[in-house]
Amino acid sequence: MRENFTQKIAERKHNFEDILRESKLELPPLSIETLQVNITLKCNQACLHCHVDSSPIRTEQMSKETVDKCLGILKDHPQIKNIDITGGAPELNPHFDYLVSEAKKLGKHVLVRHNLTVTIDGDQTSKASKMYLPKFYAEHGVEVISSLPYYQEYFTDKQRGKGVFQKSIQSMKMLNEVGYGDEKSGLILDLVYNPVGAFLPASQETLEKDYKEELWKNFGLKFTNLYTITNMPIHRFKEQLERHGTYDEYMEKLINAFNPSAAMGVMCRSLLSVSYDGKIFDCDFNQMLGMQVFIEKPRTVLDFDYEKLVKRNIIFDSHCFGCTAGAGSSCGGAISE
Repeated sequence: MRENFTQKIAERKHNFEDILRESKLELPPLSIETLQVNITLKCNQACLHCHVDSSPIRTEQMSKETVDKCLGILKDHPQIKNIDITGGAPELNPHFDYLVSEAKKLGKHVLVRHNLTVTIDGDQTSKASKMYLPKFYAEHGVEVISSLPYYQEYFTDKQRGKGVFQKSIQSMKMLNEVGYGDEKSGLILDLVYNPVGAFLPASQETLEKDYKEELWKNFGLKFTNLYTITNMPIHRFKEQLERHGTYDEYMEKLINAFNPSAAMGVMCRSLLSVSYDGKIFDCDFNQMLGMQVFIEKPRTVLDFDYEKLVKRNIIFDSHCFGCTAGAGSSCGGAISE
């Protein structure tokens, strides 16, 4: 019986495009509004759910030359309104401050995937302090997006490491002190919830309400929005599932929860992802799987062609069920109610 179940999942888990055809859905790109750039795989943490496999021992960094090429793309294409800077901990790239400052000069909306604890930990390699980050972010009007798996210490530390919760609270207090989370300031602080385990996120609206009540009651902390993101069955999280023998069951859960409305809003329809070495991908998840955009040849920032890229065929695979299950999941949280 178990063998039949496993075989069934094995046959189904790679058929995302078949599901699209059965649902009579086509998902071509709509635009390129956001350039998401992963500027380093180095991180001060090594979270269990990390699809990037980031850790303190990673050394991959985006060069100044590639950073400048990304800035050139932003300058030449006013259609691209946002730059979403991620990692690893992007602040550990030596060209991070330069990228933020120059992108703001171009009039772009800058988002940073900030893990909160890097402010406290600093750069352990160079011993450089990062305590200036809250003020730097406020001065440049950066939208800060930070992972906080739960508003309780036990669950956060279980997923992200011992002591992470308390450091995160300390960092959030510093962000609040410069105006983040205050509606009057206009400084946006978004938090990200990832389930601690092999299940789909609860309602984003309900969780946001709980987070705001608990963080304010217990720590006097404010934030703007909560995003719920499904754990993607790739790399570190996939390895965890396989160790526990639950990978097939998790895939079936994602497949059975496929939501056509969520599929219509997947982030790859309005975003391009750039790796630290300048390669172009449909999304951050495809980047981590090496599924590079191919239009006549593998595309990089050196041969960026907006018109061709906006007409490309997006590459889908089984991990895409993670973005289309239930309310959906993207870098901006749930896609539909």
